Amino acid sequence: MLIKNDIRIRDPFILTDEDSNCYFLYGTTDQNVWEGTGVGFDAYRSSDLENWDGPYPVFRPTSEFWGDQHFWAPEVYYYQDQYYMFASFKADGKCRGTQILVSELPLGPFSPLSEHPVTRGDWECLDGTLFIDEREEPWIIFCREWLQVQDGEMWAQRLSLDFKNAIGEPVLLFKASEAPWTVPVRGEKDYISDGPYLFRSLNGELQMLWSSKSNHGYAVGVALSATGDLLGPWIQDPKPLLDEDGGHAMLFRTFTGELKLALHSPNRSPNERPVFLSVTEQNNKLVIIS
Repeated sequence: MLIKNDIRIRDPFILTDEDSNCYFLYGTTDQNVWEGTGVGFDAYRSSDLENWDGPYPVFRPTSEFWGDQHFWAPEVYYYQDQYYMFASFKADGKCRGTQILVSELPLGPFSPLSEHPVTRGDWECLDGTLFIDEREEPWIIFCREWLQVQDGEMWAQRLSLDFKNAIGEPVLLFKASEAPWTVPVRGEKDYISDGPYLFRSLNGELQMLWSSKSNHGYAVGVALSATGDLLGPWIQDPKPLLDEDGGHAMLFRTFTGELKLALHSPNRSPNERPVFLSVTEQNNKLVIIS
């Protein structure tokens, strides 16, 4: 048994599983997330968000899998009676991309749905997340990496109903520099775009959590769709939601209905830990209360 602060993890993602009445914690779990050969993803299970079983090896690549480094930011969704994992991978000579994997169980094992990422092969992409629109059509929202385009970008693209392929053309939602709170990670033009997560406020507005660098380090901002539609246009909150060296956030509700913000903090390896903050809505905006 582990307590929350025993777990080193980046990009934490919580699946609230009604069938088992448990929380499942996924994230970037390799010991060296920046260099060397990727090992896979581990997950943890809890009934109270404080005491955890694990780690459980939920994904280990086969020798045929295309990615061999930078195993980052898995997100797991229960959809049409299966569990789908969206995760980012990289290999020498190949662009970073988001691959979709599937399992019949929340603790896996997860297997790739296809032989290739769903993001474009000539784009450096990461942090794909799932969004189901009002027509029940699935989309992937992902970042195009600043290392390729300087000003990190946020994109959306439709998925096939079986999640095996992206369809249609990707649509640019916004660039990282459009938020008043972001600062360059280096030089004057290099802005990070990380960790999108979409949600609807109580009045039905479509909003997005995402991360970049602020004057105080890695931070979480919020953007609002002016039309309520995924394609926007997107308006950036002038100040970040969280500006204290933590990021890559998502929202979930506890089994008692409490709204929680999950993120990792601090942003320095190997000290990253999962953090769960209580949040509420005031005037249709998220507010951290503890």
